[in-house]
Amino acid sequence: IGVLVADQGRRHVAAGTPFQYNSNPPTSGPHADNTAEWGVYSEEIPDQVLIHNLEHGGIWIAYKPGLDPAVATRLDAIAKEFGRKVIMAPRSANDADIALAAWNYLDKFSQAEFSEQRVRTFIQAHINRGPEFVP
Repeated sequence: IGVLVADQGRRHVAAGTPFQYNSNPPTSGPHADNTAEWGVYSEEIPDQVLIHNLEHGGIWIAYKPGLDPAVATRLDAIAKEFGRKVIMAPRSANDADIALAAWNYLDKFSQAEFSEQRVRTFIQAHINRGPEFVP
C-alpha cells in the first residue's frame, strides 16, 4: 500500500542538519535524536523529528494547512482511533493535500480523493513495521 521509497538510512544528526530527501515528506534518512509524542497536532513539527517516529514504526499523517475542515476532522478521528504510533500534523511543505508516511512508504492524494478506508488500509499495512521496534 503506497509507493515504496528507497531507504536513505537511519543516521542521527543535529536538528536542522541539511539533507536532500528523496520524497516529500521524507520517509527515511538522517533524523533528530528525539521523537515527538504520538497524537494530533495543530502546529508543524520538524521533518527530522517525525522521521525518527517513522523509524519506530509510526505513521505520519501530514496535511497542507487550509485542508477542508470536514476532511481534517475525519483524519483526526482516524488518528485518534489508532492512538499510539500515529502522528497527525500540518505540513506547509507538502506537495499534496494529504500525505501518509511510514518508513520507506508514502501515499499522497488530494482532499477530493480522500477515503477513510484508504487511510486505515495504509496505517494497518505499515504500523509497527519500521526498522526499530519501540512498543
